[in-house]
Amino acid sequence: MTVQEQTTQQSVEALLARIAELEARVEALEQAPAQDIEDRLAMVVFSGDLDKALAAFIIATGAAAMGLEVSMFFTFWGLSVVRKGRAFEGKNVIQKAFGAMLPAGEQSLHLSKMDFFGAGAALMRKIMRDNNVSSLDEMVELAQELGVRMVACEMSRDLLGIRDEELIDGLESGGVATFIGDASRSKVTLFI
Repeated sequence: MTVQEQTTQQSVEALLARIAELEARVEALEQAPAQDIEDRLAMVVFSGDLDKALAAFIIATGAAAMGLEVSMFFTFWGLSVVRKGRAFEGKNVIQKAFGAMLPAGEQSLHLSKMDFFGAGAALMRKIMRDNNVSSLDEMVELAQELGVRMVACEMSRDLLGIRDEELIDGLESGGVATFIGDASRSKVTLFI
């Protein structure tokens, strides 16, 4: 046997050994599936746009109705979705500015596209009413009834100066570790 043939034979043998090793690993994984993945959905709600908030709550309530445990983590502009009012007293200038500029409540949210200074969002709300589609406020209420865990990001709240009294009732407060804890056990993780 020539040197080239020996090298080729060794390469083939090494490749076959590697394939056998990979097949054994696949078989082991199939025999012991991940034990820590649960029927859960974890979602980051980053957007404060009406259409994206509606999509987030449609998905969340649908998943909860199908039996999944659902957690929604509201951060940065997503806090506007769960904000019910404004408070200015005791805030610094930057926090007051954010408080004035950020939407507060379902009626102040805009569409991400074709909003036309609020006319698009108003039209969307009318179309939803005409077609008996639940409003965002009703979807939030339904999510709470279905046991959806809703967490307001502590860091975003601190940066934007958003206080408890500005947020809807029933929210938890937590940090990124809260979201990562939920996401690490979830079959589905979304960012909206």
